[in-house]
Amino acid sequence: MNREEPQIQQTQHAFLVAWGWFGEHTGLIQALQKVHFHQKRNTHTPQTKVMEFLVAILAGLKHLQDISQSAHPLDLDLSVAAAWGQASWADYSGVSRTLSGLNWEEARAVVKVLDEITQPFLQAELDLLRKDGKRLHYDGDLTGIPVSNTSETYPNAAYGHMDDEIRLGYQAGMVSLVSESYGRLWLSAAHLPGDTVSCTQAEALVLAAEAKTGLRPKRRTDLLAQRILVFEKQICTTQQRQLSQLAAVQTAQQELEVVCREVQERQKAVAEMETKFQEKQRKERPTSQLALARQRFAAVERRQSNRKKDCLTAQRRLEKTQAISAQQHKELEQMKDRFVRFEQENAANAQPVEADFRLDAGFGTYENIALLIEMGYQIYTKAHNHHLVNALKKRITPETSWERVGANAEMVAWQNMALKHCPYPLDVGLERFYTGKTIKHSALLHFGTDPVTKDPPKWFKHYNGRQTIEAGIKETKQVFYLHKIKVRSEPAIYLQEAFVIFAANFIRLATPWIASQTQATPQNLKVQKMGVKRQVQVGAHVSAQVIHDSEGKLLKFSDYSVFAGKVLKFPGCSSPKLFR
Repeated sequence: MNREEPQIQQTQHAFLVAWGWFGEHTGLIQALQKVHFHQKRNTHTPQTKVMEFLVAILAGLKHLQDISQSAHPLDLDLSVAAAWGQASWADYSGVSRTLSGLNWEEARAVVKVLDEITQPFLQAELDLLRKDGKRLHYDGDLTGIPVSNTSETYPNAAYGHMDDEIRLGYQAGMVSLVSESYGRLWLSAAHLPGDTVSCTQAEALVLAAEAKTGLRPKRRTDLLAQRILVFEKQICTTQQRQLSQLAAVQTAQQELEVVCREVQERQKAVAEMETKFQEKQRKERPTSQLALARQRFAAVERRQSNRKKDCLTAQRRLEKTQAISAQQHKELEQMKDRFVRFEQENAANAQPVEADFRLDAGFGTYENIALLIEMGYQIYTKAHNHHLVNALKKRITPETSWERVGANAEMVAWQNMALKHCPYPLDVGLERFYTGKTIKHSALLHFGTDPVTKDPPKWFKHYNGRQTIEAGIKETKQVFYLHKIKVRSEPAIYLQEAFVIFAANFIRLATPWIASQTQATPQNLKVQKMGVKRQVQVGAHVSAQVIHDSEGKLLKFSDYSVFAGKVLKFPGCSSPKLFR
């Protein structure tokens, strides 16, 4: 057997090398190289610099200039460049110029590549869940990405609620899938203006999840049809009220016309009486005919004023009802269009799935809940405002039995409760939390087949399982620095957001692959026991030897590193062209 001389290089970013090999294995590097950019090549291609931006995010670099100005500059690490199929990296300023010149078409083309790389892994996870007959669990949320309030260079940034403050910046609509293999897989991160509010994004999050997975539950057209019938009756009631109010307006106008004529007559009578008194030089006394005429005129003027108010009141009532009627007709048309669309989607959906969506209170308006119910989902959310909480607290008596659901939480639950303004009955749970000397309350809402009111602790636990997306958002900001916008072009900002959720997925997907490549020996580093944070903040910045020989590739960690004495061996892999 012919054995080549081992080729050895040094790296300060060991895990970035391993992830580059995984990127080659998945076809990521090859696919990114094929993306067309309108920018010309100087020393490095635009593809190289866009890839370098991705690697910088995988490395958890807080600022773009850290590529060149950190303690161990990424752009000087040729081993990482080689692992990612590049001869070298560009200075951060070149990366910045390339990103500034990106257009939307190019940014979307790159994101399409990212989707294509993750899709096989996602599909395998979906197939596994469906094979085991398990429901899909989605989580959705909106997170703020603030910039400096005094900045004027971030395009289309807007003021909105971010981190309990009013800040300038953007919002990202995030959707994740609970994965048994990987814990969490991001499905999408929509780029939105900073003034976007959660209650407007519920449907968008659901549609984003369906677009990514290609799966959807059976639409509940039976419920929607019943809702349409009930709504049509409401419209009939509104129309009857509108006809009655129209008649009231006409009556009020007629009465006003009558009193207006009387005012003219009384005014004329007063004028004639004044003329007579002047001609006869009579003095006006409190009981004189002129004084009595003035009193009658003042009385009819007051009556005229009242009739005008009656007309305005009747007209306002009519206009309010007309606006309600117009809105109802608009909503009815939307529901009918939705019904037709849902019928078509059901006909095309040969294998519907069971799925639930967990959303926080910001999304929990009754209209959003009704829409997601009709879309076929099992809903876990909280009440959008505190009115329901106040109403539920009035139901509580000293005899009410509270069930403990957490260390400092108790709950009372009601099944199939009819709520005002909600077209469907919901399971409702009133929570109370002991926080020191105070007690806080909130309301859980649920729709679906799960008997949640019979097991409040399980309901409480399942809803609070949505902390997985909150932890994911925290990871995007504290590990990959999503909130530290590294670019000023909006397509590049969109690309950074996409790279961040891809990086979080990519590392989770790479971990079992790396573990499967290495042999089970004491020297091999147990990557599968390391979380994403440790892999990025430690593994991506640890020194190692990169060794290529006839048996494959090897990462041998430095004796002065935290992984001293450990290796990652990838047998049977060919060496990159740079080392040949």
